[in-house]
Amino acid sequence: MNRTLEVRYIPFIDYGEAWELQKQIVKRVDREEQQETLLLLQHPPTYTIGSQRHPEHLLLSPEQLKEKGISIFEIDRGGDITYHGPGQLVGYPLLILDGSKGLDLHDYLRKLEQVIINYLASFGIEGSRKPEYTGVWVGNVKICAIGVKFNKCRGKRGFVTSHGFAFNIKSGIQNDGFQGIVPCGIQEYGVTSLEDITGKEFTVEQTAKDIVPYFTEIFGYDAMWSE
Repeated sequence: MNRTLEVRYIPFIDYGEAWELQKQIVKRVDREEQQETLLLLQHPPTYTIGSQRHPEHLLLSPEQLKEKGISIFEIDRGGDITYHGPGQLVGYPLLILDGSKGLDLHDYLRKLEQVIINYLASFGIEGSRKPEYTGVWVGNVKICAIGVKFNKCRGKRGFVTSHGFAFNIKSGIQNDGFQGIVPCGIQEYGVTSLEDITGKEFTVEQTAKDIVPYFTEIFGYDAMWSE
């Protein structure tokens, strides 16, 4: 029998508000007061800087950030700087990893990548990995960035995951915020989107609904949608 996964789609939410929501849910999941949860959402234009901090990878001045309306947060996930914004599906899986489910930390990252790879395959797109980088690629352009945190469970072995993946959906997103940074600190490769690769139109909300079965299949859950 699969475990139950609570799934929520939030059309738009400020990054700081979503970060606080993650922290609250992590605590409740750890205390077994809430089901494991997958948050699917969009953020307004935001740069987030993970634990691998390289100030030189932010190419805009404070004045330019203000002019463009881009917020910036130094956060507690792994990785370098990335961009979140309209037209991108962001997923925050808040899951228990305790060893009993056959997942280790490395395997968790590979499974997140596999969700996106399998979804892309449904359109005949070959998504791939690059051994030196986390994320999903189509050729030499990145379509999905991944950065996570493993929160130690209280009084027991294991972790509750937070943060997650950022899947570029709408065409042109690479020209919105990505030009103001060195995405994930990777200078030799660019980024792309689902619309640019397929030539078709997608909504972020529909993509969120369509990707859930791929997630639940890979991770072994039954989805329970909530408001």
